[in-house]
Amino acid sequence: MSPLGASAQPGVDRADGFGPAWFAEVAAELLRQGWTPGETAGPSMRRRVRTEPWAAARKAAVEALGSEGWAQLSAAAGRRSWALVMDLIAGRLRARLGEDLAADFPGDDGRAMRMPVLDAIYGQHDGTWLSTFEAADRLCPDADLMSGLTGLASVARHAGWWWANEKVAVLTERPSTLTRDNVGRLHRGEGAALEFPDGYGLWAWRGMPIPADLASELPKLTIGRIRKEDNAEIRRVMLEHYGYDRYLRDAGARKMGSDETGTLWYLDLPGDEPLVMVEVVNSTPEPDGTSRIYWLRVPPRTRSAREGVAWTFGLTAEEYQPLIQT
Repeated sequence: MSPLGASAQPGVDRADGFGPAWFAEVAAELLRQGWTPGETAGPSMRRRVRTEPWAAARKAAVEALGSEGWAQLSAAAGRRSWALVMDLIAGRLRARLGEDLAADFPGDDGRAMRMPVLDAIYGQHDGTWLSTFEAADRLCPDADLMSGLTGLASVARHAGWWWANEKVAVLTERPSTLTRDNVGRLHRGEGAALEFPDGYGLWAWRGMPIPADLASELPKLTIGRIRKEDNAEIRRVMLEHYGYDRYLRDAGARKMGSDETGTLWYLDLPGDEPLVMVEVVNSTPEPDGTSRIYWLRVPPRTRSAREGVAWTFGLTAEEYQPLIQT
């Protein structure tokens, strides 16, 4: 089951003929497990299961290591990773779940269905901060820092997002596919970047969620299709996948001039700022003797290749005077 399937909470008394097909499948599975229509899962236990144990463990860690020691350990062990996971993966998934539920259940029904998403416990995604407490526990075994976090850590090792309620706990499987780019953003051009075993997934290009139908279009993009796209953000995704250099060439970009730093190209984009790029040649030849060409996107106001290259270093054209080029 994916998080979308899990978000249907026992207590919705309208399973038959209500909502999309997956909702009926979830209701049928709950009935198989003994749920009675109209029976509620009870209030969320997230605070007791996750928030309070975290606060108690943090207090104990600060007492054992001191404020400075805890700050150093958390910075080294997991604080940055936690922020990256929440921003680049969990946050994107949470937003997509809300959007999909809103589409499947309009109006008040949609708002009611989206509320449980906020009560999720993040399972494997909680591993980033749990690892910090495990490290602290090894440094200070007498403090017994993991005593209140053992259950959370066990679930994080075996499950994805989950929901703890007074009467019912709902667990989801971990993703079967997770692909990212070199800086950790969700990224894939030929399918879902984050996909669950039941087929639910999140398509993304360099961290930006994109519609599934766009993902299927990317391998066969044309100049005409890119020009027809009204959404500027989606058009930029298309341009990155198509290749800026290829698009400039195929769309008839205008050469604005050349100098010792490279060549400046200009192309109008309807509904968006002009595409202005500097074509530069790597000064160091490759092992086979060829020289690699790079393309740098620069502000539309750029008037020379030197100005564009200088801008990438935060300099003016006059300030950019490299002694050695590599």
